[in-house]
Amino acid sequence: MTTTRQRLRQVVDWRATFWAGFLGGLISLGTNMVLTHLNLGSPWIFLRMVASIVLGEGSLLPPSYSQFNIILVGIIVHLLLSGLFAALLTIIIHRWGLLVGILGGAAFGLALYTINFSLMSIFFPWFFPLQNWMFALSHVLFGALVGGIYEMIEVEIFVPAEK
Repeated sequence: MTTTRQRLRQVVDWRATFWAGFLGGLISLGTNMVLTHLNLGSPWIFLRMVASIVLGEGSLLPPSYSQFNIILVGIIVHLLLSGLFAALLTIIIHRWGLLVGILGGAAFGLALYTINFSLMSIFFPWFFPLQNWMFALSHVLFGALVGGIYEMIEVEIFVPAEK
């Protein structure tokens, strides 16, 4: 009697990705609002900057849109970007465990900061004041949180590997 072994591959748990991105995004949002308050004098400046990605530079100046609309757009854009970045991270780390999730996530967060703020300052120069070690650290925290949360709540799913 011969036994054949079927090769399996692990797939991303998208439910865990959603929750890791959402929770990491909320914590990151709060952290970035505190850091913006410390650096620029108001926690709302961060949300106005994020909203300006979609609404344009005019959203930085009062009273271009209602304050509520700008804040709402800022929160939505931040959480959507957090979800997108969480999906990219979990595609990379989903095969490993908690330690790689946290450390790999932290490295991803630092790379994300470098890419985001290098490019964003070209297209959106009003992001330049956020280029500092505190925002670099907040991105590292975001990546570590997303990676750690994902690995803690992930349900490991295996499917047959294609030959």
